[in-house]
Amino acid sequence: MYVIIVYDVSIEYVNKVRIFLKQYLNWVQNSVFEGELTEAEYIKVMKHLETIIKKTHGHILCYKSRDKKYLEIDELGIPKAEISNFL
Repeated sequence: MYVIIVYDVSIEYVNKVRIFLKQYLNWVQNSVFEGELTEAEYIKVMKHLETIIKKTHGHILCYKSRDKKYLEIDELGIPKAEISNFL
């Protein structure tokens, strides 16, 4: 599945969330990650994020789609980083 994860967490958790998500997804903007995950990876990511922020230190949104081709994305300005499937 294709996911976009957006987060707004307490400052002390920002780096923990960012470092964790970089293992699975592409960092496209501050507090925004996107990419492909299997169902098992998605469950693992969401459970681990829940342990990081403990439900009281921020808010995380995850938008899911079967495939990126079903998303229409309009972009303005300079991207933070080039999206790549290679780590």
